[in-house]
Amino acid sequence: METNFESFLKTPSAAARQRVMDDLRVLAHDAEDLLKATAGDVSEKTKETRARLTAALERAKATASHVQDEALAAAKATAQKTDRVIREHPYESIGIAFGVGLLIGVLVSRR
Repeated sequence: METNFESFLKTPSAAARQRVMDDLRVLAHDAEDLLKATAGDVSEKTKETRARLTAALERAKATASHVQDEALAAAKATAQKTDRVIREHPYESIGIAFGVGLLIGVLVSRR
């Protein structure tokens, strides 16, 4: 049975990716609130800052979308590899699943 962990080593963990996505969403929400709050200010410096913030907000949204698309593509590729390995080695897969289930059952019943 062949196991390929290269994709796991090249991509950040799912928890880290989720934290980045959450941070980008919070940042986007806060930036939008700031833009709404300063809508009445007409000074030149505020207009320039608003323009830079708007551009940064759009880049952050694009980055969040790109990260999410990459995560979905990586998950799909991993699922396809897993499916291929299981189809190529069905009895070994059943045996491993049975062994892991048995081990979990023994550990849970001890408590």
